[in-house]
Amino acid sequence: MDPKKLSQEQREEHEIYALGDFKLANGSILPDAKIAYKTWGTLDAKRSNAIVYPTWYSGRHWENDWLIGPDMALNPEKYFIIVPNMFGNGLSSSPSNMPAPLDGPRFPEISVLDNVTAQHCLVTEKFGITSLVAVLGWSMGAGQTFQWAVSYPEMVPKILPFCGSARTSDHNKVFLEGVKAALTADATYNGGNYSPDDKPIVGLKAFGRVYAGWGLSQPFYWHQMWRKLGFKSLDDFLVNFWEQFFVPKDPNNLLCMLSTWSRGNIGNTPGFEGSLEKALASIKAKAMVMPAKIDLYFPVADEEYEVSHMPNAQLRVIPGIWGHFAGGGAWDEDTAFIDKALQELLDA
Repeated sequence: MDPKKLSQEQREEHEIYALGDFKLANGSILPDAKIAYKTWGTLDAKRSNAIVYPTWYSGRHWENDWLIGPDMALNPEKYFIIVPNMFGNGLSSSPSNMPAPLDGPRFPEISVLDNVTAQHCLVTEKFGITSLVAVLGWSMGAGQTFQWAVSYPEMVPKILPFCGSARTSDHNKVFLEGVKAALTADATYNGGNYSPDDKPIVGLKAFGRVYAGWGLSQPFYWHQMWRKLGFKSLDDFLVNFWEQFFVPKDPNNLLCMLSTWSRGNIGNTPGFEGSLEKALASIKAKAMVMPAKIDLYFPVADEEYEVSHMPNAQLRVIPGIWGHFAGGGAWDEDTAFIDKALQELLDA
């Protein structure tokens, strides 16, 4: 089945796995926790053909579909592909769907480790899977991919994190603080205690405009690549792509996932005393690490450093001028480059 040929309603269909009272890495409890997920393909009799492909910042499972299809490396006729939704994205447990007293800004702090622990519960308890073919992901999905390899080394033989990192850099945190400040400066935000019918729209639009300068590269704007996406002017692109991308989203959900992103560090996994280098060195998986050539917040140099501390990894840089969005499925050439590398890794 090719997800790209289905209706939007079919693509958005998903299932829920109940985690019960889920203990978070910080020791607190997320009561009646749930993880939303979508699967493609059929799990074989040996339960040996599963691939985990987590979502990214604000992304939902159907927004991973661009890398799945019968003519691609993630072939649902061959693999059982599990796409789990992150905590905070509005489908899994999130500020927007949690009942009081943990609703809205009172939702507990979530870590990358929490997401991966929940996904491990889904994979092992729901499906009875003890070994995966691979884990891969874009952006925050890449961070979860690294975490899978550190937390469950015997279960994960191959990983492909693209346009992401094992630890969020200080420069990346500066970007995140910028979009956060733009959103929370809107008086309607009111410390997260806004009405669902009166969201801080001005803040959400500002969030989108700040993001626009980071998600894509300087050459992207120099060459006016937004025209290839069908926009008539720069302002048209800022308003009708970036503003409208974030306006429908829930602000508390965005800030929940932003917090998860900002604190990302596989070195915080128990046993590594906060050391990124020790955690990287523990990864047994064969790794294909793929930064984008002109990604402004996950630069190539950062991933060169991470790969240098991994025992079985290679770096492959995604060329082109799309910056971070080289990994988002927006441009066919980048998609083909990632798909080819993934096929190589799966065949290795």
